[in-house]
Parts: sequence; structure tokens; C-alpha cells
Amino acid sequence: MDMQLAPAPLVTDPRRRLILFFFLMTAMFMATLDNQIVSTALPTIVGEFGHLERFGWIGSAYLLALSAVMPLYGKLGDLFGRKYVMMTAIAIFTVGSAVCGLAVSMDTLIAARVLQGLGGGGIMVSIFAVNADLFEPRERARYQSYSSLVLMASGAIGPVLGGTMSDLFGWRSIFLVNVPIGFIALTGLAFMLPYRKPHRRPKIDYAGALLLALTTTSVVLATDGSELFGALISPQSVGVVAFGAVCAVAWVFVERRAPEPIVPLQLFGNSTFSLLLIISIMGGAIAIGMVNYFALFLQTTTGLSPSAAGLLFILLTGGLVCGSLSAGRIISRTGRYKPFAIASLSCSALAFALMSQTHAGTPIAFIGAIMLLHGIGIGLAQQVPVIGVQNAAPARDVGAATGSVTLSRMGGASIAISIYGAIIASGLGKAGVPIAGVADIEQLTPKMMAALPEASRQAVADIYAAAFSTLFMTSCAIALIGLGAAVMLKPVQLPRASETKQPQPATAEAAE
Repeated sequence: MDMQLAPAPLVTDPRRRLILFFFLMTAMFMATLDNQIVSTALPTIVGEFGHLERFGWIGSAYLLALSAVMPLYGKLGDLFGRKYVMMTAIAIFTVGSAVCGLAVSMDTLIAARVLQGLGGGGIMVSIFAVNADLFEPRERARYQSYSSLVLMASGAIGPVLGGTMSDLFGWRSIFLVNVPIGFIALTGLAFMLPYRKPHRRPKIDYAGALLLALTTTSVVLATDGSELFGALISPQSVGVVAFGAVCAVAWVFVERRAPEPIVPLQLFGNSTFSLLLIISIMGGAIAIGMVNYFALFLQTTTGLSPSAAGLLFILLTGGLVCGSLSAGRIISRTGRYKPFAIASLSCSALAFALMSQTHAGTPIAFIGAIMLLHGIGIGLAQQVPVIGVQNAAPARDVGAATGSVTLSRMGGASIAISIYGAIIASGLGKAGVPIAGVADIEQLTPKMMAALPEASRQAVADIYAAAFSTLFMTSCAIALIGLGAAVMLKPVQLPRASETKQPQPATAEAAE
């Protein structure tokens, strides 16, 4: 059994830790909400600025910058201390939000979204790394489950909030509202978070940071190929993939010789770290990657309106909340996270296997039960990869490990969304017989479907159901790959609070 001592928490006063945690969650909610809140406001923005062909870049620019800097921020926190690195990230995000709100053209908006992403990536990674400093490993499991709920809450209310604010105050308000929130979070962290100075001289691996940023940018660009370049397999997409592969190989050579690599390659020698990265990639693919496709499935095959389909997501979110809170408390009590990784991916694999057998006439209650099962599955292991790598990595590399696992989850989601889109497009393309009243099946909106004759509506639903059957089987296979990695994990037990190293007389709070 793998046991190790946990370092002393950064803050010992429980009340102060809770207040700090609130400020951290405020920053996280702001950063994660931003990508969701924009989606419903996009048509309004395009209506003002035009340039419909650049529509996709408003979302992609943010994700590109976010993904490129995640590992770098983790490493900077390890080298310089997390307090000022995180405050810098929040400041960059807040300035980016202000520039977005004051944008005068589509080009300035896209550039400001890149600036926002450069800050947002740092917020995401730094929050999980600061949590590792604030809470001992078992207690961390419980608080990471609360972080997961904040992530899901931002995903659930983002589109609704974006549409409402756009209608009431104009689309600029969805960006400008971040300015006071960012200022509150900055002020709280400045006064409440102690500064723990790392005991080593910083040496920044500039070449490694640049090559890793180019590699991750290439992955996101390639997976968005169908939207950005018109087709998933196009000369531009192939060129981007080839460039990304060259950068990845060069990055490995650079990291081998760097005195302070962005992601230390010896981490990959730890089987727990490598397996948790695989679980994180697969988890991102079946959790984040599937959300939009569930919505499309419900609206095309069941005939539900968008609002009625949205109600079924309450079951998914409810299952996630129950799974995440239960897992957090039990991991905190037992110190074991492997059983939750196995249970989570087993639930999701079963849910997708059942979903692949559904058809246009399947009862709504049955589909709702499957979504509840999948939600519970996601929730059970939502925090496992982060907790696991933070426990497996040496204390000096916690930030780099956290950045790697957060990036892998985003990467899994990006790649999966691209694969799912290609599967649906291929399934719809096989519909050989023309359907009465349908010129292009891919352009059908739920309102247009509702207006079709019964026979045409049934034909469209059957075509979509067949395409989704293949997609759900693919998701099941992805979950089974993750399950294989979960079964291979070592039965690690997180250390207890009583096993932590005794802090030195000059504590971090006194040093402040």
C-alpha cells in the first residue's frame, strides 16, 4: 500500500480557510461561466459586428489561450509561489473582460477573448493548486467536490444567464460584469492568502513553455477543424496536426535537458500519474464532450422542445451533485479514491451502452433514468484525477501535475467533440432517401421539426437515432478505456491529518 506524509496546510485557522475557499470559488465561477455565458449571446454579437465567418473564433480563441497556458501557470506557481501567480491570472482575466465589453469590432473582440483566456487558464490551474496548499489530502477530497459543483453550476446557468443579460442590458454586460467580481476576488486573496515562498531559485523553461503551448494550440485548432476550416480533414487541418506533432517531439527533447521543465518527464514514470491522465482525458470526453450532444439527441429523436429537454438535464445535474458530494465525503473518510474511479466509469459505460439501444419511440422516463445514471457516474470521479496526481507528485511539482491533469481533461473534451460531430455528420450523410418537406436535415431546428408532417418527423427522428446509436457506442468504448486505466491504479490511501509533517515554528502565516 502506497502511503506518504502530507505537507502542513498553508492556513491553519478553519474560518480563514473557508473565507479563502469562497474567494477561490468566486474566481473559478467567473472563469468557467465565461465560456458558457457567451454561447447564447453570439447571434446578437454577430448581428452588431457582422463577420459571420469568424463566429467560431469567439469561443475558440478563449479555449486556445486557456489550453496553451494551463501547464505554464502550474509551473510558475511551483517556482514563484501561488499567491501572486493567481492574482496575476485574475488581473489579466479582468482586464480582458473589460476590453471585451468595450470592443469596437469583431477583431478586437477576438483579441480580447485571447487575453481573457490567458488569465482564465491560470485561474483554473491555480485554484486547484492553492486548494492543495490549503487542505490536507483527505479534507481536500471534500472541498474538491464543492469545486466540481461550481463547475457544473456555471455550465448549467451560463446559457440562461447569457441570454437574459443580453436581452436586458445588451451583450456587453456579460463581459463587464466580470470586472467587479474580479476586483472582489483580487482584494480577498491579497489580504487573506499567505505567501509561501518556494525554497529554490526560479529558472523558467521558456523553450518548453512555447513548444507545449504550440502543441496544445495545434490540438484545439485541429479538433475545431470542421468549424474553422470548413472540414475536419482539410489541407489546413492536416498541416496543423503535422506542426503539432513536430512541436510535441521537440518538446520532449527540450524537457529532458531543462533544469526546471514545465512538466517534469519523471512524473510520467509514476504509473499512478500516467493512468490518472488517461482517466482525465476519457472523463473529459464523456462528461464535457457529451453535454451538447445529449441536448441535440433529445430535441431530434424525442420531439421535446428545447425547454422540455432542458428539464431532463436536471436529472443529469442532480446525479452529478449526489455522486460528487457522496464521493468527496467517503474519500475524505476512507482516504481511498480508486473504487470511485472504477464505479464512475462503469456507470458511464453502462449508461452509454443502454443509450445506444434507444430509438425514436423510447419512453422519456427510460432516457431520464439513463441520464441520471450517467450524472452519478460523472460525479463519483469528478475530483479523483486532481486529488490523485496531487498526492502522487512530489510537493515541488504539485502545480505542474495539476496543470497537466486539468489540460488533459480539456483536451479530451475538445477531441471528443470533434469525433462526435464527425460521427453525426457521417450518419446524417447516409440518409439516401429524400424526406418530404426537408431540404437539408442538418439545418433543421426543433421548431421546424415540430412543423413537419408526422411521417417526415418520424423519418428524421429515425435517421438521427441511428446516427446517435454509433455515437453512444463510441462513448461507451471511451468509458471502457478509462475503466481499464482505473482498474490498473494502485490501491493508494491518502494520508490523514495526523500524519502531516509538523510545521516549523515560523509558519507561512507568520512569514506573511
